[in-house]
Amino acid sequence: MDSMEMEDDGKTKILIVDDERSNIVALNHILKPTYATLVAINGESAIEIARQALPDLILLDIIMPDMTGFEVLADLKRESALRKIPVIIITALDSTEDEETGFYLGAVDYITKPFRDPIVRARVKTHLRMAEYTREIERFGMMDPLTGLPNRRSLDARVNVEWGRSVREKEPLSAFMIDVDNFKAYNDKYGHMQGDVLLQTVAAVFSKTVRRSGDFVARWGGEEFTILLPNTDKDAAISIAEQIRANVEGTIVHRPNGESTNVTVSIGVNTREPGIESTVSEFLVRADNLLYAAKREGKNRVCS
Repeated sequence: MDSMEMEDDGKTKILIVDDERSNIVALNHILKPTYATLVAINGESAIEIARQALPDLILLDIIMPDMTGFEVLADLKRESALRKIPVIIITALDSTEDEETGFYLGAVDYITKPFRDPIVRARVKTHLRMAEYTREIERFGMMDPLTGLPNRRSLDARVNVEWGRSVREKEPLSAFMIDVDNFKAYNDKYGHMQGDVLLQTVAAVFSKTVRRSGDFVARWGGEEFTILLPNTDKDAAISIAEQIRANVEGTIVHRPNGESTNVTVSIGVNTREPGIESTVSEFLVRADNLLYAAKREGKNRVCS
């Protein structure tokens, strides 16, 4: 039942990967009026169709006979032409471990079976919009040239999108404000060029630690960075922030003379919980205030 048949009418392309005909029929019924759908019933054909068609989004089942969805997802993320395609996992599995595995491998979301039409439509629309937003960032130069991360202008636009989504879907939204500890002293001691290397190094740590493609890492300015974590409650956010802090502390920063050093970061964590009235500005200011509380309490720590 593998298929690449679709009308060439400019519609957004969605690849459905599932070995159960009933699921394929149901998803086609939900999506066909708006999107052009492609179908694969196993992992190998899914990867081949993705290479040829470059779909805008992939709906991926986990339990399949030849390759698991996790294996397909890992293979997709290894190919530069495919890794930016958002993948939503559709599965009957509901364990936390399975969900963590999917997000670790780069999935943007989960939809559990039996799925509901409005949920599928909403999740698909959200992640297509996010993918388009990412492309706009690349097109309009909203990137920080030193670190390769989105810049402050890009963050300002994205936080409004995520805030609106959090309000509508009644899901938590978490933000980190991160500052490199003692950066001025480091710059004075080793020079501005080495300071740039340091910023590039910690930026890479942030991106590698925060792995869900829906998460957003940006350079706020100077030695300060911001991370947005959609659908992440306070406890999960604190856990991720602690992981970032530990990963930075354990990272070696190399110098041209062969010597090396390391640095630490302080992190303020704020979470917008459903039902709590606030504004975007207050949300970010609160995270910034918590960052400076971490500084006052001795640095190299997380405050929430």
